[in-house]
Amino acid sequence: MNNRRNFIKSAIGISAGILTAPHISGNEFSTFALPVVGKRQAPRIRFSVIGLNHGHIYGQVSTVIRGGGELVAFHAKEDDLAAEFARRFPQAKRVATETAILEDSSIQLVVSASIPNERAPLGIRVMEHGKDFMVDKPGIISLSQLASVRKVQKKTGRIYSILYGERLESKSTIKAAELIQAGAIGKVVQTIGMGPHRMNAPTRPEWFFDKKYFGGIICDIGSHQFDQFLYLTGSTSAKILASQAGNVHYPQYPQFEDFGDALVQGNHGSGYIRVDWFTPDGLNTWGDGRLTVLGTDGYIEIRKNVDIAGRNGGDHLFLVDQKETKYIDCRDVDLPYGRRLVDDVINRTETAMPQEMCFLATELTLLAQKNATKLRKA
Repeated sequence: MNNRRNFIKSAIGISAGILTAPHISGNEFSTFALPVVGKRQAPRIRFSVIGLNHGHIYGQVSTVIRGGGELVAFHAKEDDLAAEFARRFPQAKRVATETAILEDSSIQLVVSASIPNERAPLGIRVMEHGKDFMVDKPGIISLSQLASVRKVQKKTGRIYSILYGERLESKSTIKAAELIQAGAIGKVVQTIGMGPHRMNAPTRPEWFFDKKYFGGIICDIGSHQFDQFLYLTGSTSAKILASQAGNVHYPQYPQFEDFGDALVQGNHGSGYIRVDWFTPDGLNTWGDGRLTVLGTDGYIEIRKNVDIAGRNGGDHLFLVDQKETKYIDCRDVDLPYGRRLVDDVINRTETAMPQEMCFLATELTLLAQKNATKLRKA
């Protein structure tokens, strides 16, 4: 018992690691579009980028560089996106075709934030060329795409990793997992994941408003929540009990969805997920992302981007157990995903994102989206 208490006490303490700036902005791009800071490993692999259509690409690239990747080239059809990327990463050479990257045998990993419906076909081409693939979420937008990706991944043995940033690049979520594994709240009963976003329509490209490109709201931003549910409950199988989605407020964008939620039941816990595009302008960040984990002996609540009670920055964690309520500052927690992904590329392991878990989170997301009851306009 004393060892268990000491382990929990150690997990609650501030960890040595990477210090990054608070994520306060009106646009969710900035959450992962951070400069390369903190503990940076010497280059261990060479990687390149294909597709710059979402601002998350800057955080994806920074994550791999931090983990020991050397960025050598990128391909983008859009001159404006390419110019900004080249400004931020001048070490990377712009190449005229994706073939120049796919056929370069010295490149081991390809990173992408292309338009969502283009990501799975690109990932298949990457794997068929003997390279590993790391992609922004949603990494796959249909069940048919998922079946094709699974088939090629199994055949080639390459990595298809989806960067679910709300867990893998969230210090507070990583800390929550440490606490849960230490037994701080007992057995996990349920997770509640909230993913609100600010619309900020004038900044969005045309494809953003058409479901055929992004797959629907649950497919898109809900994918984060299914990944967190599986990881924090430890579930290895699950089913969707109910889901709904629709466009209740933006008739000028008839192919858009602005609200969705789902109930999921796993073999080690239950989950509720809600996502929307209704963050008001009065909030000083793009969304008040929250995660609550209920256990048999307590609960954890995370405020990922803002503490509306007044504390600065993001990554706020509250732990309530049988004895007390604690606030835990997570800013110094280590982010291991980039380092582990590079390790996996080198060692052919699955320490960053187990492949089956990656695909199961996607499968649940796609089933919830496909079978969602259509909401009526408010």
